[in-house]
Amino acid sequence: MPSTSIFCGVLLILLGVFGYGYGMLNDNASPTALIPAVFGVLLIVFGALARSRENLRRHLMHAAVVVGLLGFLATVSSFFKIPALLAGTAERPAAVITQAVMAVICLVFVILCVKSFIDARREVK
Repeated sequence: MPSTSIFCGVLLILLGVFGYGYGMLNDNASPTALIPAVFGVLLIVFGALARSRENLRRHLMHAAVVVGLLGFLATVSSFFKIPALLAGTAERPAAVITQAVMAVICLVFVILCVKSFIDARREVK
């Protein structure tokens, strides 16, 4: 799971950087576009630490899944804005897309973590 955490973290960093870059190209850059990158850095840090500290792996991966869950909960509302996006009436279409992609990445990460936790628990019994 540490590798999955690192991979999802890289995806979130790329999402944040691309979102900010898109804003710069349109003279509409906002530091909030880098929020996915912040979540990504946290996932990478927890994943890298979990790789190097076997005795803390469980705790670090639980911390990583909390970050993923918070990332999903913070962005899931973007799915309610998709109809406005498709109708062309969304206020900030790039932000809606970025939030929706972040929500999907975080949700997939959380699901994979929960599955891994369940599998690990079954192996112990």
